Amino acid sequence: MSKGLGLFLAVFMMAGCGQVVNQNVKVSGNEPPVSNATRKCLGCHRIVTPGIVAQWERSRHAHITMAEAMKKGKLERLVSATSVPEKFKNVVVGCAECHTQSPDTHADTFEHNGFKVHVVVSPRDCALCHPVEVKEYSQSLKANAYANLMKNPVYHQLAATVVAGKTYVHGKVVLDNPDKKDFETACLKCHGTVVKVKGMIKKNTPFGEMAFPVLEGWPNHGVGRINPDGSKGSCTPCHTRHTFSMEMARKPETCGECHKGPDVPAYKVYMASKHGAIYKSLSGKWNFEGPSWKVGTDFTAPTCAACHMSRIVDENGNVIVERTHRLFDRLPYRLFGIYATPHVKYSQTYRAKNGAGLPLPYNLDGTPAASSVISEEEMNVRMNKMKKVCLSCHAGTLVDGHFNELKDIIDYTNSAEVSATRLLTDVWKSGVEKGLPQGKNPFDEPIEQRWVESWLFYADSIRYGAAMAGQDYVTFASGKWYLGKTLKTMEMMKNLKK
Repeated sequence: MSKGLGLFLAVFMMAGCGQVVNQNVKVSGNEPPVSNATRKCLGCHRIVTPGIVAQWERSRHAHITMAEAMKKGKLERLVSATSVPEKFKNVVVGCAECHTQSPDTHADTFEHNGFKVHVVVSPRDCALCHPVEVKEYSQSLKANAYANLMKNPVYHQLAATVVAGKTYVHGKVVLDNPDKKDFETACLKCHGTVVKVKGMIKKNTPFGEMAFPVLEGWPNHGVGRINPDGSKGSCTPCHTRHTFSMEMARKPETCGECHKGPDVPAYKVYMASKHGAIYKSLSGKWNFEGPSWKVGTDFTAPTCAACHMSRIVDENGNVIVERTHRLFDRLPYRLFGIYATPHVKYSQTYRAKNGAGLPLPYNLDGTPAASSVISEEEMNVRMNKMKKVCLSCHAGTLVDGHFNELKDIIDYTNSAEVSATRLLTDVWKSGVEKGLPQGKNPFDEPIEQRWVESWLFYADSIRYGAAMAGQDYVTFASGKWYLGKTLKTMEMMKNLKK
């Protein structure tokens, strides 16, 4: 061994790597205790991955034990567990508590410095302390985002058309057959991949040669990721590792990683709205860390989380809306798609069936597929929850007027898309392009692509603009102008091809 490497290893040993530790220790000063196992992790990783350790040290996990967390009152409490195994109670949540939990259930578990460690921490691990949140999230569209894309033959074919390589051959542009990587580096970055162990690989480290698992579909923090322990979803898209910050989850920039458009332009619409202007101007004075978010004091305009997820309370601590990780709990409508309808009934949206047997919650004539959407009663329940958020700042006449306008816009876009779809159907009937009637790809030819743009980019944008008061997105910024222009372009292309 070289003198330099020997000195390097000595530093690690002094830092705690490889030590046998006989008692729990504190992070620093008066901090809560760290488990023996986590201390050994920190001893090495303070030098190997100091950024990760620094992030964790700033987290809530590093500063409170589960015993203390479970004693908090309802409005201060961030854990939903009422009990945990004894070994977890009186230590902070550190490296070992997450990465060595239930090792036999994780296909990516490997021997590492005397521990059985798994790389991918899953919602099932988080459920030890957060069982209610994990259960709610598992019932959401997000946790099922992988399957909702890849198991729905309509959306899968659209995605495949988008991600496939394009090759110019004999005067024509043809689509290549997309492979896993084409999906994993595009749509599945947000929807989530299937993470599988493909073997082991040996790597040289400062401590000599070590073996690590080779993971397919990794790295990925997509919302519907299929984890090596078989669980669905990921908590880290919102609560990014290793700080797991509530502030980050409450800020719209986090949602904007995936909801930027043009298919789901929620972030851009929000930033162009009055709420977005207030956020950009005043949020530096807001308190993003309170377990229960106090309207008017902690924040003065809603963010994505305020409308869709957060527990909102008034000045006296009265709950206006309860926290939820089932993200459709306050959504009466499903805005995304060819048509906007009452929200789809299933979190596994590929289970929906319309009159033609397609996995869509609406028929191609614009009517909802009644068996696949929520009832009017459930729509009212969800609408009232959303309105409670709005009413904490606005008068009832303004709130009712806003949602009446949203309904008018839904009717407007649905009517426009009925026309666009009829035009496309005529194109297929005349044989100008080949699609569903001929058993061909309905998304790959020029008029078909304009039809996709009409709803995926423009009708969706108009709906989101109306829902979130980003008015330019209703009109010119991917709004009514572009929707009308696209329909006229489809008409012109149809006539030129005759």
